[in-house]
Amino acid sequence: MKLTKSLNSFNTKEFNAVLKNDIQQIDKSLLPLQQGLTLSSVVGPSAFSAVILNVTDTDTTIEVKTGIFYTGIIAGCSCSDDPLPTDEQNEYCELQFEINKDNAETNITLLVN
Repeated sequence: MKLTKSLNSFNTKEFNAVLKNDIQQIDKSLLPLQQGLTLSSVVGPSAFSAVILNVTDTDTTIEVKTGIFYTGIIAGCSCSDDPLPTDEQNEYCELQFEINKDNAETNITLLVN
């Protein structure tokens, strides 16, 4: 995955807004959200939102710690008489995005909750 727009806007006033938009455009199936669940068992269908917590500039990468707000659902047995509704639970996890300064290649890591 490449966050080219974010890399191109680094060290500008627009960086945080561009980065947040870039992150929120990522298909959530490509993010480690399933592993970050604490209250539910499956990532829900709703959109997620990102909050930029910290940005660190290194020699080779831009390291970005983000808070991700998303939803999960508690999966039932899928029986026709299953009494459990498919209510969404609010979830939160923190992800580290490491953007390579040479080519915008981005590694994503789930941080310990």
